[in-house]
Amino acid sequence: MSTVNKIKAEKRHIAKAITWRLVGTLDTFILSWFVTGDPLTGFKIGMSELITKMTLYYFHERVWFNIEFNNSRLRHIFKTITWRILGTLDTMFIAWVLTGDLKIGFQIGSIEVVTKLILYYVHERVWHTSKWGIEEVKNDN
Repeated sequence: MSTVNKIKAEKRHIAKAITWRLVGTLDTFILSWFVTGDPLTGFKIGMSELITKMTLYYFHERVWFNIEFNNSRLRHIFKTITWRILGTLDTMFIAWVLTGDLKIGFQIGSIEVVTKLILYYVHERVWHTSKWGIEEVKNDN
């Protein structure tokens, strides 16, 4: 009989989704306020993202959890890129719908590409050093 080690990390993925969303929402709020000149519009765009991006991030995290990738730095870079594409499209759409101006959606999304890539990479590296929320499950075969 062999023992197979499996990792259970659903709680961790929820916690990562929450911490990332706090950082990401603050960044979106500030960028949206800057682009539109209106803090209320920035607030509306940021709050709308709380719902859409928490959901998108959780599923993105679950998909990446099931992808084996030996090099952690490259893994984080690829995760960052795939998340940023998904997140930017979401931001552009929300900003466009809430402002009625496609150009504003594009401006916010374009600036966000840079700020969020940096912030997300740092967030991933911080979580990589933490073992919080990871349990090892042993199965006897």
